[in-house]
Amino acid sequence: MATLADGLPPQRPAPFAQKAWLTVGILFLAGILSVIDRSAINLLVDPLKADLGVTDEQIGLLQGLAFGLFYACMGIPMGMAADRFSRRNLIAFGVTIWSLATIWSGLASSFGELFTARLLVGFGEAALSPAAISLIADLFRPERRGRPIAVFMTGQGLANGLAISITGVILTAAATGAFTGLPVIGGLAPWRLAFLLFGSAGLVVATTLLILTREPVRLNATMLAGGSGLRRAPGADEARYFWRNRAVLAPLYFGFAICFTVAYGAGAWAPTMLMRVYGVNPGFLAAWLGPMAMAFSAVGPLIGGILLDRSMRAGKPMARLSILMFAPLFAIPSVLAVMAGEQHLAAFLVASSAAVFSVIGTVMLATLQSVVPPHMRGSAISLTLVLNTLLGAALGPVLVASLTQRVLGDDAQVGWAIVIVCLPCLLIASALYALARRRMRAALDQGTGECARLLTAEAVGRN
Repeated sequence: MATLADGLPPQRPAPFAQKAWLTVGILFLAGILSVIDRSAINLLVDPLKADLGVTDEQIGLLQGLAFGLFYACMGIPMGMAADRFSRRNLIAFGVTIWSLATIWSGLASSFGELFTARLLVGFGEAALSPAAISLIADLFRPERRGRPIAVFMTGQGLANGLAISITGVILTAAATGAFTGLPVIGGLAPWRLAFLLFGSAGLVVATTLLILTREPVRLNATMLAGGSGLRRAPGADEARYFWRNRAVLAPLYFGFAICFTVAYGAGAWAPTMLMRVYGVNPGFLAAWLGPMAMAFSAVGPLIGGILLDRSMRAGKPMARLSILMFAPLFAIPSVLAVMAGEQHLAAFLVASSAAVFSVIGTVMLATLQSVVPPHMRGSAISLTLVLNTLLGAALGPVLVASLTQRVLGDDAQVGWAIVIVCLPCLLIASALYALARRRMRAALDQGTGECARLLTAEAVGRN
């Protein structure tokens, strides 16, 4: 095997393809459930308000801060754990925790109890992305990582549409008395039933992961540190690396986080906007918004994965930064859905954002795997969890809710609140990615910068 320039370690043979893709398939299912368990609440706003007596602002806290607090706080520790311990076991642990917490969400009798359950959902889900992306990076060579990462991201993208469709079907079926008389679940409110079913499915996935997969061999961390074998305090090497390369990494991370302010803020309130502004019911959402969101979610990451793999094979690693620079602009129509004037067109516009954010997620996560040393991959992904949660999941939904409730003063104006919050964010995110691209290009031209060296050396060494 050839050795890459500048001290990068030699290439290892990839694991047996079928076993690698089996692991990706299970991670795909875990990714689906992770998003369903956090986003199903977006269709349950009015039933929750009626049953528990909560306000729009409290719903925004449940959608954002309640989930995001532990999700953000545990992001870095989970990323470092993924760099040091069995990623398979870490993922199984996380899936079990968030699934049990989702079941508890369905049994909650007060806002405080539901808030606590949502905290634990965030705690468990913090383990998934750092460990899963790091796992995939060791299962596939760099020129083949785009598609498996895209598949994993496709699962998370499809989950939004699945959550809409499945939850809509449950609510519609309950309205016709479909569950009346059934043991255990027959007497449950539909929103409680949805949480119980989703949580139970997660326990099955966690068990399957432990039974059918194994932890792959990872690169030797001491080799990557220069062969000294010296290990500093946990997080010290990562902190130094990120600080040295902050000129490129800071706009990359903050551009991603601001994109997620839109993804979480608009995504949390778009179904409610369609119901309040266009008068649609859960059946319409299940039949139209859900399938369209799934279709867009399937297309987006596949496009991102194909573009990534082609750019690597063509020796053009900088192409990914151009994708990131322009992609947020394609989400602008989705945040303007309140202006569509017709319910089907509005649903189409809302759903289209799934493709855009799937492309951004796929390209961004793959880029991070290429611009940090292999033993920092889990930490690199976990930092996205922290920033995306603090700026996206925690702030996005509550900003839209607070603007609707406290400034516009009318629940029916939630669509305009989405516009006011999200449109500037998309423009800022595009500008930040443009800044990262310019700084990376300057580093390449000058032959400086660790991120640029890793990105170009990987591209050259695999072609």
